[in-house]
Amino acid sequence: MENSLYSQKALDHFMNPRNVGRIEKPDGMGVAGDPGCGDYIEVTISVNNYYITDIKFMVHGCAGAISTTSMTTELAKGKPLMAAYAISNEDIITALGGLPSEKVHCSLLGPIALKKAIVDYVSKNKSILEQ
Repeated sequence: MENSLYSQKALDHFMNPRNVGRIEKPDGMGVAGDPGCGDYIEVTISVNNYYITDIKFMVHGCAGAISTTSMTTELAKGKPLMAAYAISNEDIITALGGLPSEKVHCSLLGPIALKKAIVDYVSKNKSILEQ
């Protein structure tokens, strides 16, 4: 990995990723990528009163995928579901202090997996939302 291409914050999230793991009984789970040919991310969430109280991720991928997914979890933790759903690629790249242009595509996977985890939670709890 060429250190000069990554910001200090991105390197820190690569070397010391936050929220790594898998929630045993998640309220929602989302995956993005293809485990057969590249980056693959799994995000699990715990939700209480429509807030993400815990979030974990597993990743098979490059430094960009690891650092962006780590930052995605940091930005989402403690947020209301809709605020977490609204986290954009630009939010993540800005929070990391930028990314090398050839790694920007990696930043797409974390938010996609997060959105899928939120949709999974909502689909399992439709009756709650209809009240």
